[in-house]
Amino acid sequence: MSVPPMPRRTAYAVFAALAAVVVLVSTAIFVGVGGRDRNVNEAAQGTRNSAAPASSGSWVGTWSTSAAAAEPNTLRGLSGMSIRNVVHTSIGGTGARIQLSNLYSARPLTITHASLALAAAPSNPTAAAGTMRRLTFDNRSWVTIPPGQAATSDPVRMNIPTAADLLITTYAPQASGSVTYHPHARQTSYLARGDRTEDTAGAAYTEQSPFWRYLSSVDVWSKEAQGSVAVLGDSITDGITSTAGANHRWTDFLAERLRTEPGAPRLGVLNQGISGNRVLSDGTQFPPNNPSGLSRFGRDVLDRTNVKAVIIELGVNDILRIPHQTDPNKIVDGLRRLTEQAHARGLRVIGATLSPFYGHRGYTPLLDSVRERVNAEIRAGKVFDEVVDFDKALRDPAQPLRLRPAYDSGDHLHPSDEGYRAMARALPLDYLRGSAAAEL
Repeated sequence: MSVPPMPRRTAYAVFAALAAVVVLVSTAIFVGVGGRDRNVNEAAQGTRNSAAPASSGSWVGTWSTSAAAAEPNTLRGLSGMSIRNVVHTSIGGTGARIQLSNLYSARPLTITHASLALAAAPSNPTAAAGTMRRLTFDNRSWVTIPPGQAATSDPVRMNIPTAADLLITTYAPQASGSVTYHPHARQTSYLARGDRTEDTAGAAYTEQSPFWRYLSSVDVWSKEAQGSVAVLGDSITDGITSTAGANHRWTDFLAERLRTEPGAPRLGVLNQGISGNRVLSDGTQFPPNNPSGLSRFGRDVLDRTNVKAVIIELGVNDILRIPHQTDPNKIVDGLRRLTEQAHARGLRVIGATLSPFYGHRGYTPLLDSVRERVNAEIRAGKVFDEVVDFDKALRDPAQPLRLRPAYDSGDHLHPSDEGYRAMARALPLDYLRGSAAAEL
């Protein structure tokens, strides 16, 4: 039996309905990974921004940091100031979104204006021509973040280069309580009085800062990257003695290897190091400053965007900091608990041996024996899925007890830039491929 032709008006209606479905599905694909659905309405924003392309790809973390504490002497926040954070991407993409944290304030934080741009030059507060984008939150130009919480922006369309400096600027007009910050950025950021959020020129940004404030992550929309690797660590990972502004932390050198070495997995690198961090113990304030690796692992590592592998470099401060942890079994147990949490998410864990601290003013043979016993368990494969031997990488092979010249001695015992590079070289990149978690 023949079927009569569909009336033209009905055909148009069907076509329109199908087109609407395609748009909805494309939008869902774009926003569905690593964050809640967002339908960016350019007219509602009042800007020239638009959502990133509705095409195949995924959200991937390109940069992040860990909220470490409440900034001293900021009980009223930094009201009336524009904060221009400078951060460095590990991978690029065609769209971006950010996360802001109010973890350490007892009061709501209201950001009334936020923007993202490429820096015109490294570590420079001036925006590259044509790159300034206003950021919105649920299609609003403002967001109020409750105490202890975080907020993610709507995505913006923008070509984000690999290994580039971004400017993320926020403005809060009213007192908002203590500022959540990361104190050892090894990067100069900037402040300006008044709302200078979308200033493309950097002239108003006359105050320099060694901190990152409020900003906790930047994601990019990528068709190439497979995901990201998140690194939980202490000051060694924080890169506390690396050259400021040069991006010479060992995680930066790892990101460089992932970008340039043939056959390397395509991954963003997320540095979740906090100087002085321990596996077992928090800091003394409330909420705890410098939260332990165990207490922050979910927020700082497992909940980051599209994490495919985890690296843990932690444990030395449990031994060196007062009160000293002299039971290696407690440290090993804490590291195993971190590994188990990652396994519950289907993630493999690469663990680092505890780096040497001979020459540190807190060194004693007893404390070093604790470190060696922890390392023996790590090397035996009883803690992590894979092991990277930072202890070996940072020793002088000619004098086993001594450290390489790339190490500093004194109150802070850390590598120089070349020491950080040696650490990155010690990590076999095959460890980062997306294999299933192992059974210990």
